[in-house]
Amino acid sequence: MKLRVDSLTKGLEFHGEVQGKRQHYYILSSGRQYFVMSVSLAKRDAGNFNLVSKTAVEGLYRRLRGRRGLTARLVFDRFRKGRLVTSSLNALNMLYVMAATGRASIDAKRKTPQIFFNVLRRPAGES
Repeated sequence: MKLRVDSLTKGLEFHGEVQGKRQHYYILSSGRQYFVMSVSLAKRDAGNFNLVSKTAVEGLYRRLRGRRGLTARLVFDRFRKGRLVTSSLNALNMLYVMAATGRASIDAKRKTPQIFFNVLRRPAGES
């Protein structure tokens, strides 16, 4: 059976997709949260999803605008005290949301096991 993302996500707004190191991510949303759906590149018909608050993503974006070379761990270490980011996985999902919505990009030049993100000052498409 082939996994069909479109049949699993009826009624949600699609924002984009992002290619990670080991998984492919689809970003969708409802009124209050983003759905970060991942599909494994190595395992057939395997995937997962996580929920991320839209309010938390907006707050984190405002704090990170213009920063480069960010990892999920760096973001978690910096913002966990304010409870904006609850774990490294939560930080990674928030960064993937920003990448899919044009507010961040993945730094493809770095050839390390970690994924580095560059958060844009203005979302893509805004002048």
